[in-house]
Amino acid sequence: MAAVYSGIHLKLKNPQTAWEDKLKLARFAWVSTQCLLPNKEQVLLDWCIHALTGWYNKKVDFSQNVLEGLWFYLDDLLHSRKLHSLLKHGKTISLRRNMAQLLLDRLQECARIGLKSVVCMSTVLSVCQGLLSSPALSSVFTTKYELIGDLLAKLCSLACNELQQSLLTEPMMTESVTCKDEMMTECLQPRPTSDLESSLIEPVTKDSSDQPELDANKSSPKPKENIHSANLFEVLLQVLSCYLSVQRQQANPNRVSTMVTNQLIQPLILLRHLLTSGDFAPSHTHLRIRQQLSRDSRIKIDSILQLALFPSEHLTFYKEELLPSKEDSGKRGPGGAKGPLKPVSAILSKLSARGYCDPSLHYTVKSNTLPLLFKFFLESYAKERGSEEAHRMLCFYFLTKLVPALEGGLDGQILPPANADQPASVSPEQTPPLPLRSPESWSLALLAVESLLSQALSADIYNVAADRIRYEEVQFKFYRALGQMLFNQAQPRIPAWYRCLKMLLSLNHLILEPDLDQLLSSAWVNSECMEARVQRARQLVVCSLLQTYTKLRQLPRLFSELLTVIRQPALDGLQPLLLSEGVSASLRTCLLDIPASQGLEICSLVLESIRGYILPGLMREESETEKMEIDEAGNGKGENEGIKVALEREDASMKLFSLSHLLHVVLFSLKTLDGTSPLPVVRQGKALMEMMQQVANESLLLLSTENIAGKANARSVKGTPRKGKQEPERKSKVGSLWQQNTQEAALLLRYTLVEVDTLFSIHCSKFTSLQTSTASVSEDDAPVLTHIQKLLSGEVVPVSLQPSRRPMSCLLLKLLTLQQMKKVLLDSTLLSKPGTAALLNTAARFILAKSELQSCPHGEQVWDGQIASVNVSSYFVAHWYLVTSNLPLIAPYLSGEDVGCVADTLVNSLLSRQTDDGKGRRPGSLTVSLVSSQLLQSPVLAELPSLFSATMCSLTQRIVGVLKAAHVPKVCPTLLKFQEGGIGASTHREAIVEDILASSKTGETFVFLKDTQSKELVDLLQILTNINPDGMNSEDLSSIFLLLFFMLTSTSSQLNQVDPPGSGDYALFLLKLLGVMTRVLEGRNFQSVLKLIHGGTLLQASVSSLLWLSNNGRFRATGGSEWLDFIKAVQSFIRTFVQLIIIRNSSVRLNLDQFASYLTSKEMANAQIVPSSSALADKPDPRACILSVHLLLASLTSFSQAMTSNLGRSKQLDQTLTQMIERTTASLGPAVESVLKPQTVGQSVIQPASILGQAFMVEVVTVMLDCELSSHSVGVGNKQKDPHLPLSHVTLYRGFCHQIFKEISCAPRPLDFLVSSLHFLSAYYKAVEKTSGETEETRGKEKAGKKLDVLYMQILQNVHRLLTASWLSESDVCKLKPALQELLRHLLVKSTTGRFNLLLLLIREGLVTGKLRAGNYREVLPAAIITELLSCCQLPEPCTKALWLIAPQIISAMVFLVKSSAQDVSLTLPFTIPTVTSMTSLLRQGEGLISNPHHVILVLGALQLVPLNHLTPSVYQSAFLAVHEALFAIIQCHPQVMLTAAASFLNVFYRLVASIMQEGRQRGDTDTDGDVYLQCSRLIERMYSHIAATAESFTTLSAFMVAQYVTELQKVTLRPDVKLHLTEGIYRILDMCMEQDIKFLTAGLQMGVREVFNELYGSYTHYHKAQRQGEDKYTV
Repeated sequence: MAAVYSGIHLKLKNPQTAWEDKLKLARFAWVSTQCLLPNKEQVLLDWCIHALTGWYNKKVDFSQNVLEGLWFYLDDLLHSRKLHSLLKHGKTISLRRNMAQLLLDRLQECARIGLKSVVCMSTVLSVCQGLLSSPALSSVFTTKYELIGDLLAKLCSLACNELQQSLLTEPMMTESVTCKDEMMTECLQPRPTSDLESSLIEPVTKDSSDQPELDANKSSPKPKENIHSANLFEVLLQVLSCYLSVQRQQANPNRVSTMVTNQLIQPLILLRHLLTSGDFAPSHTHLRIRQQLSRDSRIKIDSILQLALFPSEHLTFYKEELLPSKEDSGKRGPGGAKGPLKPVSAILSKLSARGYCDPSLHYTVKSNTLPLLFKFFLESYAKERGSEEAHRMLCFYFLTKLVPALEGGLDGQILPPANADQPASVSPEQTPPLPLRSPESWSLALLAVESLLSQALSADIYNVAADRIRYEEVQFKFYRALGQMLFNQAQPRIPAWYRCLKMLLSLNHLILEPDLDQLLSSAWVNSECMEARVQRARQLVVCSLLQTYTKLRQLPRLFSELLTVIRQPALDGLQPLLLSEGVSASLRTCLLDIPASQGLEICSLVLESIRGYILPGLMREESETEKMEIDEAGNGKGENEGIKVALEREDASMKLFSLSHLLHVVLFSLKTLDGTSPLPVVRQGKALMEMMQQVANESLLLLSTENIAGKANARSVKGTPRKGKQEPERKSKVGSLWQQNTQEAALLLRYTLVEVDTLFSIHCSKFTSLQTSTASVSEDDAPVLTHIQKLLSGEVVPVSLQPSRRPMSCLLLKLLTLQQMKKVLLDSTLLSKPGTAALLNTAARFILAKSELQSCPHGEQVWDGQIASVNVSSYFVAHWYLVTSNLPLIAPYLSGEDVGCVADTLVNSLLSRQTDDGKGRRPGSLTVSLVSSQLLQSPVLAELPSLFSATMCSLTQRIVGVLKAAHVPKVCPTLLKFQEGGIGASTHREAIVEDILASSKTGETFVFLKDTQSKELVDLLQILTNINPDGMNSEDLSSIFLLLFFMLTSTSSQLNQVDPPGSGDYALFLLKLLGVMTRVLEGRNFQSVLKLIHGGTLLQASVSSLLWLSNNGRFRATGGSEWLDFIKAVQSFIRTFVQLIIIRNSSVRLNLDQFASYLTSKEMANAQIVPSSSALADKPDPRACILSVHLLLASLTSFSQAMTSNLGRSKQLDQTLTQMIERTTASLGPAVESVLKPQTVGQSVIQPASILGQAFMVEVVTVMLDCELSSHSVGVGNKQKDPHLPLSHVTLYRGFCHQIFKEISCAPRPLDFLVSSLHFLSAYYKAVEKTSGETEETRGKEKAGKKLDVLYMQILQNVHRLLTASWLSESDVCKLKPALQELLRHLLVKSTTGRFNLLLLLIREGLVTGKLRAGNYREVLPAAIITELLSCCQLPEPCTKALWLIAPQIISAMVFLVKSSAQDVSLTLPFTIPTVTSMTSLLRQGEGLISNPHHVILVLGALQLVPLNHLTPSVYQSAFLAVHEALFAIIQCHPQVMLTAAASFLNVFYRLVASIMQEGRQRGDTDTDGDVYLQCSRLIERMYSHIAATAESFTTLSAFMVAQYVTELQKVTLRPDVKLHLTEGIYRILDMCMEQDIKFLTAGLQMGVREVFNELYGSYTHYHKAQRQGEDKYTV
């Protein structure tokens, strides 16, 4: 056979053989093992390549199908496993040199013709991929640097064409500045720490079969375009990796630099830009480019550009080109004439050249590339050996080349460094025409400038002192000129413009200080654009200004300049509000950091501006207006001038209000004067108060004067013709507006004055209040009362202005009145005066403004808490907040009608909140309903009995109103009493009691509710749920409880609304009703209800009413979960009521006997049996009767549980309770047995137990068993005579036990059934243990012990099988743990050593690593869970010794399990975390019992491997918590380990810190899992505190911890709330650092990290350290 196939080589060379046959022979030769060809693989490869080369060179001719078949054949050869196996084993196989050129030509053809027109393009790319997958095959390209470079260039061109086409077909929105922001930020991301080598992708081999198609004529299916693209980008990444390795092997850096600069830089930067922008375009998904693939490609491109353009060998060339001649004298090397003479010029010329991309992309690509080049330059040369200062200057000069390259008019504005001695300022007239006109181009240019400045700031290339002393301020002049350019070409509608100014301010505040007025005008005072992104950028600049001048202690100078800007005329219309919410918060923080004298100086400057410029302007304009009005009356001229003056007055009045608000914020944020304040500061504050009083008086005087003049002018205008009345009306509107603004400013000044003056006088004994000094001069001995009278009479404000129309004026008048009330209440002398009480009553009514509360607007209003933002849409919230926050002051002086109005408003707002979801509301904002809910939940309401009673009365009236509106089929005495006037009288409550008793006996229903009425009652009950029942007095509590009980017993849903299956409103109503009644039962005044009606009667009435509703089909429409919730509510009510009767000793025997007699009566026993078919005429639904049985069993169960839990209080009580328990148990037994039997209903057989549910039945039997055990253990009654009396229902219990063993783990079961089954097994084992102990005394120990051993082993085996069940989720296991813990506790509390050894054997057999590696983690998990629970059990002494003797072996086994499971991230939640939790429990419980620290150190090694990255938030939180708790157990319970294993401990803790920094970083999208990371950050702070508390173990490692922290912090931008807790934690470690540690950190950290540390240490010194030193003064 070998001879037959040996001539294949000749046939392949024979020109007579058809090409189709040659291709078939070649395929057969490759596949067949019997074909004998010397060096067969090499021969076939050469033949195929030679054939393809001959066709393309037109030396041979064959069909297109053969051409495609040859390409497919070559592709299969290059990807075959056989070829790669031969190469791996060392066989030499090479490719022809023309193979490289063949592929390059084909790629060139694709780029020229287009990707879609090439038939076999995907095959060509696959051939490239296979060729590059092996070093031996890829040598055809890698042995010649130019070839691999040419290949990279052509593939980049192909990829760029593909991406550009997709971007053009699906264009991005023009408003993509945010995306470009992210692109620019992405350019600046730090390089992976594992160096560029680690990011190389392993060669990708195609896993194809070694048997190619034998049919050469079969054409391959045409691949889709997106498959082309995906294959293209995978090959591109492979070529990038291959090229990068070849580039690094080149010995001549000039050759590499020339190649990249001339051929590669343009396609590479274009490709990088398109890949980056593709992250935000739909084309990314269309082309199936994976995000990781795109990111890896960008990393390779960055590496190529940085290594080629900025090698260390080219530092000399850059110095020659960039540094001025005087800077570089004597520094040029001897070889300076070789290589690229001007690399910067060459690079920038390539960037500026056109034609390599679409013209619309050219500027975008260039503006994004310049910051990237600067980043590479900084990383390459900023840290070179030698003079650090010289390298910084070199980086700066490179920056001066990049900024003008943006072509945004920057080159015409910024002078080159060589001409730095010339004036840098350029007047606007000399500004050249701007080449950039579109907003998008300006956005790109400014984004690039921002990025460049940000990098310069981070790299610390600008040393202010060195620049001034050694370099003639060349950097300062450059940045100064750049700042002037930004102002001359201002772009206030672009956010990046503000950020550029912020960067310049961060570099040196002196850069912008000459233009500070222009900066304040553009960024703060006269902003036009109100877009949210622009507002955020403006706010950042303003906050940065405030912080900078605060650090410089020059905040008064900043405000002086600000006031100068404010005094200037408004540019376009009126100025916006001066202090936004964010600026106000920043200003408050800054004011706390400056001396009090500077704060008072700022206030003085504001008052001087008002007094010296604003008020005189208003007065001057007033006189001018009068003259113009006289002219108008005489000759009709000057109307336009009058309107202009009126508008100027309006502008001045708005400035007056802005400055008043500024003064208010500053004074309310300053530290108050106190006893330690120096006397000059006190005098300064006194002078400020006097000036402020004078300004406020002048403002009000101006309004009074204007009011008089306005009346005179009005009289003079009466005689003017009709035609001339239009302009005066217009001017009057404008005039009223400025008067209102001036009025608000004056009142705000007055209120601020009164508040601050009072505060200073309270805290500073040296300060004399203005009120005191005024009183000493005035003849009136009570100026405060006089002030209140003036406020109430309206003398403070002119009547014509009608302050009631201006919301802010109304609020300020109320605040002023409230402040005066406080002064009166603090003065006992004033309180004793005869007219004071009446005045206080009037003032309280004025503050309350009942008419305003009654006219509450519809809809939810929102207020941000700022006094300046009070307007028509937020006034009601501000007013309600003022009233509720001062209720303890004004409530005693309100009438009953006023208090009722407050209560009605409270209830109305709470009812409106039920329908308002609060979406779209800013955090921290206030609404009426939110304020009301906070008042309802606060203890203040309970301390105001009148308001509390009024609120209860309001709720009662609303409930009564709903009941009155419902359908009443017959006369109800209670409703008649309601109509007579409420239920406050005792006779009315007696009428309710009578109706309750009548309804419970006869089952009659007085009120039928509709669905809407049920919903209304549910809303009212929700409010009652949040009310503290202890605040109710006896009358209110008895009234509301009886009314609620009346609704339970005497209301029902209408019959016509029961049939629809979706009506569950009445069931929800009953559920809420029972919940509220249970809560009211806990009130301390509930005894008043029991005086009206017995507790047993109430219990009987409630159960009988519910049974009547059930028997009459009122629950037919109720779903399963709703019904179970209702049953739980009934049980909770009964349990709480019985507990109340027993604890308060309220006729215990009488009440409990009455209820027990009712539950165990014959009527109830008969009701348990499902009726036969003859009785179904009245009850068409037998399920109603089954639900009645459910209710009855639930009542009996909860009643028995409540009595059992109270056994042991006293012998007399035990005797009473035991008798009741025996009766209920005797009744429960037959009831359960009856339910367990199948019942025949009509023609069908039903199972009542299945309808009631397995879990409920098991729970009932468990209660029966507990009752018998409890009464048996008390030992009273019959049991005193026979202590060995057996249990009454042993057969029932044994049957349930066997059934549970069968069903607990055989199939998926509901969780409530599993929990109740475990509870039953606990009780049953305890019962068997007790009875077997008694049996041992009578019949022998051996038989009883063997029976108990069998049950013990059965329980353990079933628990083990349950925990191994695959259908049991992780959350289910967590919910089962308490029940499992209780079961284990009962199993082990009296366990023998033999039984305990069985449990230990079960654990040892489970903790086997082999099972885990085999994929059976479920078989290992039970042992870990049982170990955790076992460690927390109280054991007999022999068992305890045995456990802690074997505990080290268990820990070692768990460590191996954790290390093995940590390799599979999918096992983190189901296995790794439970195992770590089990180890933690052993460590915590083994304090003092685990003697060898080696086992604790083993746990640290396992914790090091627990996965913390790439997890979902919930899994991350669980893993984080597990590791943290393990560390906490070690540091708390095993401190001796810290002496030797502190470093290992910190390594694990560092993983937690690093992970929370990564997960808690700021994200662009909405963060819905913020609470998860916030809780984790709190735990980090707590752990830092514990580390600091054990400082002796970590003293030498404190600097190491700080270095780790700042290194991670430098990589991310944390969320503020997360950063707050982490910062507080690291402050504790800084407390441990010595001075030499700080010096070591300052000198040893890298440049960027050092800046982060300096900022951290500065805040630590300023805030934390100062506070700690203050605390140390008071520490003994």
